[in-house]
Amino acid sequence: MKVRVKIQRFDPEEDTKPHFREYTVSGKKTDRVLDLLMRIKRHQDGTLALRQSCAHGVCGSDAMRINGTERLACKTLVQDVVDEDGGVITVEPLQNLSVQKDLMVDQEEFFNRYRSVKPFLITDEPTPEREWLQSQEERKPIDDATKCILCASCYSACPVLRDQNPGFLGPAQIVQAQRFNDDSRDRGFEQRLETLDTPDGVWSCENHFQCTRVCPRGIKVTKLINQTKHSIEKFRKERGN
Repeated sequence: MKVRVKIQRFDPEEDTKPHFREYTVSGKKTDRVLDLLMRIKRHQDGTLALRQSCAHGVCGSDAMRINGTERLACKTLVQDVVDEDGGVITVEPLQNLSVQKDLMVDQEEFFNRYRSVKPFLITDEPTPEREWLQSQEERKPIDDATKCILCASCYSACPVLRDQNPGFLGPAQIVQAQRFNDDSRDRGFEQRLETLDTPDGVWSCENHFQCTRVCPRGIKVTKLINQTKHSIEKFRKERGN
């Protein structure tokens, strides 16, 4: 089948604003959108810029907006977004992040906010000789959050970041904070409050659920954000403030 792929293009060295360019490429319904993009880059337009690495939905590098929804290009089949010969697939870069070129976005701010929640084990206990052991029951509370691949799809889909508060910490960042707050081995909750318990932290979230809807790993992002809110409220109540 023939597929028309409409790609948002932007080269900061040549363009003043983004524009769309359309390519026609042959493909099968079971091809991935990433396959089409790579055919375009290899055989039609070598100037097309995009990120891709593992191509198996693990690294998260090829997150982009496909027909208006945040998806991984390597996990999105042609038949998922078009159902007829000559159908159009519109591909755009993620939102809420500045575009470096074409489908590549600047991830520096995303990862600066990620680092601000201290996404690592914090403990005052002696380091064990071999490894930090954890039972299956102790592991269960963090199972969902550990699926995060930091693709930034939820960050892009977030209407709070886009329309209300660009300073909002971000869904993925809060998920990573809660992953460690719920870890039975961690003691860093109070340290993370400096970032989480602020107007730009968890309290900016308004439960739009867009983050949960677009997560390619099926993480219950909004639920984890609300769990973080409840943890902070419980902590305040116990402290009497």
